[in-house]
Amino acid sequence: MKLAIIGDEIDQDLSKVINIVKEKSFSGVEIRSVWNTRPDELDKIQIKKIKKEIKDSNLLIAGFDSPVFKTELPRTTEQLQEARENFLKAVEQARLLNAGFIRVFTFYRVGEANPRLAGRVLQEIIGDIIPDDIGIYIETGMRTNTPTIQHMLSMLDVIASDQLGVVWDPGNSVYAGAIKKPFPSEYKEGKDVIKHIHIKDPKGQQEYVRLGDGDIPWLDILRNLKEDNYTGWLSLETHWRIGKVLSQEIRDNPWYDQFSDGGYAASVQCMDKIKKYMEVI
Repeated sequence: MKLAIIGDEIDQDLSKVINIVKEKSFSGVEIRSVWNTRPDELDKIQIKKIKKEIKDSNLLIAGFDSPVFKTELPRTTEQLQEARENFLKAVEQARLLNAGFIRVFTFYRVGEANPRLAGRVLQEIIGDIIPDDIGIYIETGMRTNTPTIQHMLSMLDVIASDQLGVVWDPGNSVYAGAIKKPFPSEYKEGKDVIKHIHIKDPKGQQEYVRLGDGDIPWLDILRNLKEDNYTGWLSLETHWRIGKVLSQEIRDNPWYDQFSDGGYAASVQCMDKIKKYMEVI
């Protein structure tokens, strides 16, 4: 298992992110917004600078979190083409970063989740352009059509590719109200498709809290991952801020200083907690 953190959970300044990641003996940085630039707007010069600074620090890029398909379900020809272009741009950005994978979503749901419909739309958009050199990892997103592993497996029945995997975020599943206890059942059902894991800790559907103070039994999860020889990334996505709760709008758009402010102190506490967990498993 390799430890990383989504950089903008700490700060928009990449140098501050790198310094604390090294200090805490984490291995990598997952790229989302940097320098107050949202991920899908990072240009080639910025991407090359990110790649160089992380490589020069002997760290790894754990993945690229472009907000691909974090939109309403496309219906028109124009919307489908726009989604296709956004996907292709994210793939190219991930190649420049040498990120290994891009994280994508399954569109915002309206009412009940409809994973099979989302799968059919994804098949129409990317079915013939899934790259063979970049992993496409689909997140169990809180407000999307795949808030749980069960939804995800239903969606993967529709669109199948060796390049597709799952970003398991049990915190999203709980916060969505989709399932109260995603472990161990969700993990057991999905462990064959889980390629990447986001770590955060919700308290019901009220707020995200300091790691260890919420509803996700992360210590038990980490023990199981070790027993199963999981070799992927565990990436902290703090979402907790000391003394304030991030609004839904800001969590849906996790970039710029409006999101990162207060993240440094909160993330350091959660990084320390993860390290303690890793010492006892």
